[in-house]
Amino acid sequence: MNQYKKVAFYTLGCKLNFSETSTIGRSFQEAGYAKVDYDANPDIFVINTCSVTENADKKCKQLVKRAMKINPNGFVAIIGCFAQLKPESIAAINGVDIVLGANEKFNIIEHIESLEKNEKTIISNESIKETKDFIPAFSIGDRTRSFLKIQDGCDYFCTFCTIPLARGKSRNASISETIKQAEEIAQTEIKEVVLTGVNIGDFGQGDDENFFELVKALDNVKGISRFRISSIEPNLLSDEIIDFTLTKSKLFVPHFHIPLQSGSNKLLKVMRRKYERELFTERIKMIKKHRPDACIGVDVIVGFPGETDEDFLKTVDFLKDLEVSYLHVFTYSERANTTAAKLGDSVPMNVRKERSKQLHVLSYKKKRAFYETNLGKTETVLFENEDNEGFMHGFTSNYIKTKTAFNSELANAFREITMDEIDRDGIMKCTILDTATV
Repeated sequence: MNQYKKVAFYTLGCKLNFSETSTIGRSFQEAGYAKVDYDANPDIFVINTCSVTENADKKCKQLVKRAMKINPNGFVAIIGCFAQLKPESIAAINGVDIVLGANEKFNIIEHIESLEKNEKTIISNESIKETKDFIPAFSIGDRTRSFLKIQDGCDYFCTFCTIPLARGKSRNASISETIKQAEEIAQTEIKEVVLTGVNIGDFGQGDDENFFELVKALDNVKGISRFRISSIEPNLLSDEIIDFTLTKSKLFVPHFHIPLQSGSNKLLKVMRRKYERELFTERIKMIKKHRPDACIGVDVIVGFPGETDEDFLKTVDFLKDLEVSYLHVFTYSERANTTAAKLGDSVPMNVRKERSKQLHVLSYKKKRAFYETNLGKTETVLFENEDNEGFMHGFTSNYIKTKTAFNSELANAFREITMDEIDRDGIMKCTILDTATV
């Protein structure tokens, strides 16, 4: 491998993809490549794709086109979920040299024998049933936080989701191996670790080890100041996990992201979700009982096939009454090879967009109300390292985004602050109370 060759990465989709891109990027650097920005005329473009929404597919095509404008001779490799699901479709995009599936992406360097453009796109893509190994990954590059992959794949097969087809069965490393990854992160400047995966609560798949045991083990890792749980299914968020993270843990923060998808039990059943709204309510109440200041994010899908006005209003009313802090709203889009795509009873796109708009407004109100309950309180903020128009931004443990006047000494540092005022962008202005790192 030529040590002077340059490689650039572009990541679409979730935190899990970011952790994997970072790990693949380190393997290129170890092989003598220089990692550069996408626009810096690289010799190789690696695009890590997502397939959760139709827009992610279109974005992939746009990125290939952009790569060919930057360097018409650049070697283009496509990896990730879209590459596993639709390799032939990607291979038909002008400029793509190689498409690597879920099993092959971590061995990308072995697949690139030459940086010459290929006359015909190479596809290396095994059946997802053959994807059984767990490949650890974590992101480095952002000094402040790292995304640590603790689990991959999913056994749930919700009717709207392509992830089991793109990533295979649920799997993970052992707790001891996962702790080694966390300890490796602890050797860097990183202060906060976000646990990520496809279905992290399924860690251990019911064997001797499980997610709760992992959480307790991670809580003893030296050199990390915060652990944050990225997203966990409500049926896997047990009483013991809630109790431990909110009342006993030294390192886990009071922040949960819990997918709901719909407030209609009828739709939850059609979606093949493993809970009803009543369980979701129980989870929220228990979190707030332990920590009234806990931040709770919720995923919701609008426009799922068969979603009537009554179903949608059930979701809206349900969310209005819940003590949640913000919503991630997904407008349903048909995905090939999913059960939902065959259900019929499609919701018109203009109705989907209108419902999405209503929930975005509700999310804004929820977030504003949550921030207002924190006004005047003292919290600890981990400040990030970039200058944003003269301000430093950072997050409290309960995920409130704050800002203060730029000061390079604050970069990647913890500070005690008071929360003073919510600005017009919905960011909390704060006053720093001390000058010492916590």
